[in-house]
Amino acid sequence: MAEGDKIVQELLQAGMPVKGVFATTDWLEQHTSLLSGLPANAVVEVDTAVLKQLSSLTTPNRAMALLDMPPAIDPLPAAGTVVLALEAIQDPGNMGTLIRIADWFGIPQIICSPDCVDVYNPKTIQSTMGSVVRVRIAEYGIKELLQQTTLPSYAATLHGKNIAGFPAIKEGIILIGNEGRGLTEEVTALATHRITIPRIGGAESLNAAVAAGIICGRLLI
Repeated sequence: MAEGDKIVQELLQAGMPVKGVFATTDWLEQHTSLLSGLPANAVVEVDTAVLKQLSSLTTPNRAMALLDMPPAIDPLPAAGTVVLALEAIQDPGNMGTLIRIADWFGIPQIICSPDCVDVYNPKTIQSTMGSVVRVRIAEYGIKELLQQTTLPSYAATLHGKNIAGFPAIKEGIILIGNEGRGLTEEVTALATHRITIPRIGGAESLNAAVAAGIICGRLLI
């Protein structure tokens, strides 16, 4: 279930397999061209009271869409690509932001460990702001991924080498760990490189999504 004006528009514009749209009268009237490809019984006019019952949000939006989950993809990245690999990310908002970061930097694929938060959690979908339609997502063990790939990998840690010393990359796996614990020792040990964003102030750590944004900005530009 995807909630919100922007993301429902993005899903329809991208030709995603939308099974149903539930929206207020004014929203439906404003987006008749987007809805023209859907069967008539897939478009349901509802009032705000019904949307509030359907919504997982405190303040519901004007539109919601129901879709089948995309089919599974091959989790092993191809040579010449950069992917983001996430281990045990737990917060839906963080996951959604990480998907947006991947979309912003042109990363086509994210690999999530099985203990990550559900990528299709409604809060995650909403926080992607539509990026979920452009980034392919696979579920796979990160340790197994590193054991099977020949791509270089970059593990975000507190005790790695200064990221400023690394050149921009054209292929590789950027590893981001759990919000509180970071990457597991097993995954860190398998990584080709251990990288650190130098700390200048007194903060104990960075938010996982913030760290990913800084790392992508440094390694991909």
